[in-house]
Parts: sequence; structure tokens; C-alpha cells
Amino acid sequence: MTTGTWDFWIDRGGTFTDIIGRAPSGKLSARKVLSENPGAYRDAAVHGIRLLLGLKPGDAIPTDVIGDVRMGTTVATNALLERKGERMALIVTRGFRDALKIGYQARNDIFARAVKKPDAL
Repeated sequence: MTTGTWDFWIDRGGTFTDIIGRAPSGKLSARKVLSENPGAYRDAAVHGIRLLLGLKPGDAIPTDVIGDVRMGTTVATNALLERKGERMALIVTRGFRDALKIGYQARNDIFARAVKKPDAL
């Protein structure tokens, strides 16, 4: 399938960012770069796209050759599971205080009288 544009799929992790690109010819290529490397680049995803396009650092990325860019990340999930990251606060609008306790009602035994909640992260 040839579309005349590049498509990119990016997975940004805490240590590495993986970038897969599909060239207009349909050929797939991949790069793995450090997610943080301030001495070499500001943004890992943009750097990976530049590498796949054969551009030099700082070269403008021609937007007319870019089709789709899809990106996912596990950074926030990892920080939550590892109990790392910045302190935060959750603010709930007046009248919705019970929404925190009710949640999505997604539990194994929805009609149980004694609800067993998982430990808070």
C-alpha cells in the first residue's frame, strides 16, 4: 500500500522510545532512542522521526510527507505503579464527592454487601 506519506507509531517509555515508520513505499523501519537525552535532542519522538526520514538534527520536518502519527506512553502508569513522581491533588466539583467512592462500579461481585476495595496506589 502506498499513500505518498510516512506513517509513524511511537511508544514512549521511561527509558526508551520506540518509533516505527512506514515509508510511502510501504517499507517498515524502526528506531529505538533514549526517552531523555537533553544533550542530543529535546524530544525523543521528533528525533526518531527525523532519523527515519534521514534528516539531520535541527532540520525542519516537512509536514507534507507525514500521514499519521500515533503515540502511546507508559510513563504515567509506571510512575504510578512504582510510586514515583510528583505529589498531586484531585479536586472534585461540589455535589460529586460520592463519585470517588462509587467509581465505575466495576467489581467482581457487584451486589456484594461488603465491598472489598483494592489498596490505594
